Amino acid sequence: MDQAAGGVEGRLGRLQFMREPVLKVRLCGVRLTRGGSVAVCLAISVGGVEVKYNVYLLKKDIELRFYSTDRSRAELAARLLKLVGVNAEVREAGVEGVWRVRAGTDRLAAGRKELRMALVKAVMRAVERGWVGEEKASRWLKKLERGFTLKEGWPKYNIRLAEGSLEIKYMSINPASIEREAQRLRDIGLEEGRHFTVKMPRGGEAGVVRILREGLVYAAWLSMYGSVEQRRATAEFVEYILGRAWDAGEDVYRKALAAVEEGKARGLFSLRGFEEEVRVNGRRRVVRVAEGGAVLEEGRGGKKFLRIWIRAEVDGVWGSYTLTYSRYGADNKASCYAYANPDAPGGREADAERLAAVVKALTGREPKVYRMKNGSVKIECGRAHLEGFKRFAELADVIARWLEETSRRARARNKKLSY
Repeated sequence: MDQAAGGVEGRLGRLQFMREPVLKVRLCGVRLTRGGSVAVCLAISVGGVEVKYNVYLLKKDIELRFYSTDRSRAELAARLLKLVGVNAEVREAGVEGVWRVRAGTDRLAAGRKELRMALVKAVMRAVERGWVGEEKASRWLKKLERGFTLKEGWPKYNIRLAEGSLEIKYMSINPASIEREAQRLRDIGLEEGRHFTVKMPRGGEAGVVRILREGLVYAAWLSMYGSVEQRRATAEFVEYILGRAWDAGEDVYRKALAAVEEGKARGLFSLRGFEEEVRVNGRRRVVRVAEGGAVLEEGRGGKKFLRIWIRAEVDGVWGSYTLTYSRYGADNKASCYAYANPDAPGGREADAERLAAVVKALTGREPKVYRMKNGSVKIECGRAHLEGFKRFAELADVIARWLEETSRRARARNKKLSY
């Protein structure tokens, strides 16, 4: 390295230790190339050190390029980009003695506001001059103005809503990349088949690592209740997924955030010793839970049931309650029907009120109560009550497994992804 280059590197190295390096990003010009592409001259400077880059507005992407026969100059260009939040590395250009630095749309949109706003100006100038269509430009502008999350060390997951459901997937034609990502998910504590699925590349088609909603929920749970290492790794993963969801739009972000919040709330409480005061039919009830649990049972034809049992005291009266969930109807609705015990203290009506109080205390929702013509009293709970039951450590995992194993959509999706 020559003396001049060494001086520049030395000054830049010292600047990186400053809390907030004083840097500037400016637009040098926008022009149309002979090939019909839009070329932008962009300069980044810090502490008197400046590098100029070419940025091209291509058919689908924005691409920043820097070429030099001086490797130290290329390394300087990469380091300046990192100071403005763009992760780019020096690579051989394919021509002997030439070095390059490149960054595409996503990495540029992950940069600092100064860089993004300079690119916004360039795109708008190209639109004003009729060099770029408004539809294409609007996609770039939306991403640049809002910013884009591309966490270092993580591959690019695509997140969207498919038929109203959250879809999170990573695609690659490289089998090693697919296996590496699957192993990363295993390492942080996710289980293949239950939390994510893997399809290896075949016949020229890209392979897919697809994270199921339950996988995101469970990762959020691990970020709160896993081992020290799991909490660190899954918290980083959840933060990354939420960032990618934010980039995908408000509706996608809301779906992802709901899954994360569900995971963090899951298993938050223990049934043993839980106490709550609720109002049922306008009357105050004090509920104290002694114990409880859940099991999966299989009936005729392989139909699976979820059985939740609770032993609790309501206003000084002890009782043992069982709620059995099954799937019903063309829409595969998750519902539970229980009947009040006629031999309980106070009879059916009193028993039904006590059971309703227990359900409301544990889930925050009062169940429906039906008085039948034959004198029996039926209590109905739905999917919303299940979500409330998930807050308890003794119930959460079994409920999640039952919902997953009995979900038609999950079975169809896994069958489609199998090979």
